[in-house]
Amino acid sequence: MELDLLSLVIATAQAPRGMDPEHHKVLGLCRTPISVAEVSAHMRLPVAVTKILLADLVECEAMAMRAPRPTSGATDRVLLEKLLDGLQRI
Repeated sequence: MELDLLSLVIATAQAPRGMDPEHHKVLGLCRTPISVAEVSAHMRLPVAVTKILLADLVECEAMAMRAPRPTSGATDRVLLEKLLDGLQRI
């Protein structure tokens, strides 16, 4: 399982007992599909920490993930620059 910044995650169940409060907060954010980058921004946590929380939840089947859809091969430079600008503001 590879969580990408653009991977979509969604809560599918409640967190099992013993999970940290952060896990419960993440599940609350993920009631509708949301990207890993958005979860990280809402939680105000580094992306690496957010990915660990999400991976824990996917592993215990409290969350489902979907990899981003591949593009047609052409990279839109303007879109990538906007994405980079947005990520730098986090």
